Amino acid sequence: MLKIGFLGAGKMAQALAKGFLAAGLTKGELITASCVPQDIQCINTFEMLGSIVTFDNREVADNSEIICLAVKPNVVKCVLKQVRPAITSNHLLLSVAMGITIKQLEKSLPEDSRVMRVMPNTPTLVQCGASVYVSGSKATEEDESLTYKLLSSVGTVERVSEYLLDPITALSGSGPAYVYLIIEALADGGVRMGLPRDIAYRLATQTVLGAAKVVKETGEHPGKLKDDVTSPAGSTSAGLYALEQGRIRYTIIDAIEQATNKCKETTNTELKILQQ
Repeated sequence: MLKIGFLGAGKMAQALAKGFLAAGLTKGELITASCVPQDIQCINTFEMLGSIVTFDNREVADNSEIICLAVKPNVVKCVLKQVRPAITSNHLLLSVAMGITIKQLEKSLPEDSRVMRVMPNTPTLVQCGASVYVSGSKATEEDESLTYKLLSSVGTVERVSEYLLDPITALSGSGPAYVYLIIEALADGGVRMGLPRDIAYRLATQTVLGAAKVVKETGEHPGKLKDDVTSPAGSTSAGLYALEQGRIRYTIIDAIEQATNKCKETTNTELKILQQ
């Protein structure tokens, strides 16, 4: 069983902790999470998992083999300064902090620190996440294997180059929010046409889930699968025409572009803060 610590106990830390527990990789009592005293919801969540909650970031390092850096980017510099004296070559640090590069993480830690930068998304909570990771210069093959094992326990995982993390954040990191909006819109359309709200949400949710599963399991191009559903002059064709009139493809592509640019802007800002 792995001894895992979380620097920061917010939504992502909670999702990962619950996922690791569900996958049987650790136990509640082997998890230590730090937060500020006023974060009552975070404290309650980790205490319900049977985990140790502390207000001392260094205690997380002292109690853990694997440390997940899950704080807001603007406090990374302060947190790393606090834990630096406790970090040894026996620790593996996984950073989910947006915009903080491997180079900056390694510069803020002891010279031989083993660092991985990871980007999971919130569906890790239900073991259906989409995650990626980048290896630090001192990370070993065993570190990569362990990171892959942790992230694959809560969904799919890919090894990527660091320069891809901004568009990945825009796509899979922010993507669940876009899909939730689509589910809501599908249900609203059903309600407009007379469906009860609860039935509309259930049908919309299962439709999105089922469609995604077909794409994943068949390996077919989404365009072909779309064509398979579309009969000449049928209702699906009419609906698709309405979506094209609304420039749905352009709008979604533009959303990814706008989110990527925002990620790059955030990255540049956080790097300046760390360099101060």
